[in-house]
Amino acid sequence: LQAMGDKEQDWLALRPQEPSPSQCCGSGCKPCIYDVYEKELAQWERAKAMQDKSLLMGKKEQSNNSELNPDTFTAFSVSSVEQLTEDTYQYKFELPGKSSLPLSLGQHIVLRGVVNGLEIQRAYTPISPRNAEGYFEVLIKCYEAGLMSQYIKTWKRGDVVFWRGPFGGFPYQPNKHGELLMLASGTGLAPMIPILQSITDDEEDETFVTLVGCFPTFDRIYLKPLLQDLARYWNIRIFYVLSQESSLEKLPQSYQENTYTGRLNEDLMKTIVNSCRRKPFVLICGSSAFNEDMSRYLKAAGIEENSCFVF
Repeated sequence: LQAMGDKEQDWLALRPQEPSPSQCCGSGCKPCIYDVYEKELAQWERAKAMQDKSLLMGKKEQSNNSELNPDTFTAFSVSSVEQLTEDTYQYKFELPGKSSLPLSLGQHIVLRGVVNGLEIQRAYTPISPRNAEGYFEVLIKCYEAGLMSQYIKTWKRGDVVFWRGPFGGFPYQPNKHGELLMLASGTGLAPMIPILQSITDDEEDETFVTLVGCFPTFDRIYLKPLLQDLARYWNIRIFYVLSQESSLEKLPQSYQENTYTGRLNEDLMKTIVNSCRRKPFVLICGSSAFNEDMSRYLKAAGIEENSCFVF
C-alpha cells in the first residue's frame, strides 16, 4: 500500500499547475495560458490513466530554438535598451541570422516575467518593421507600481527573456479602406507603427492615414524622428493632442499647427473626422477608458461601430 501511495505522489508531482489570474495577460490570446493548461492537464490525465510517463515527454514549457510560437515560451536575448521618455523604453531583441518575426500587422506577443516568485504575463506589440531582419523591437511603458515593470526595469544587454505569440492583429489590406483614422494614447502608438510603415513602403498603397497621438506633454511624445519622417509622405497626416500642455508657444514651430492642447473630446473628434478626406475606418489603441471614450465620441461624429477596430 505504501508503494501505491508513493506512486500517487509521483503522479501528483507531475500534474500541471493551474495558472493564476496574474499569468493571463487579458488580451484574448488564442491559445490563452488557460488553453495550454487544459491541453497539458488532459495529456497528464491520459498518461496517469495508462500509467505511462513517456506520454508526458512531449510537454515542453519553453523552447530555445528562437522560433516564436503561440504555445510555448521562447528565449530571446536583449541586444539594446534605449530610454525614450522618463518612463518609456525601447528594447531590441536578437533573432538568429537574418530571420524575422512571423507577425502580421499590429499583432502582439506575450512576455513572461517572474517577480517575487509570482509569474505574470503581459502583451506588447513589436514596433519594428515587418521585414526587419535579425531583430525585433518593443516599446514598453514602465509603471511605478507595476509588477511587470519592476522585472522589465532590471533588463540589460545580454539578458534572456521569454516571449510567445503572435496573437491578435488587424487584418490590414492595401487600399481596402480609403482612409484610416488612428487614435493612439501613449504606447497605444505601437500597433499603429507597423501599419503606417507598410503603407509608406508600398508605392501601390494609396490609403490616406490620419494619426492622432495623445500624450501628456510634448516631451513625452515617443519616436518623434520616426513620426516626423512618416508625416512627410503625401498620404500621412499626424496630429498630437497634449493633455497637460497649456499653450503651444513653447513648442517647435513645426509642431504648432498640428497640435492641440487639452484632451481629445467630442468636439475635437468631430473636427478631425470632418477633416478626413474620405469616410475613415478607425483603429483605436489605449487604456480601456481611452478606448471607451473614443468609441463614444466616434459614434457622436457619425462613425458606426462596424467601422472601428480596437486593439
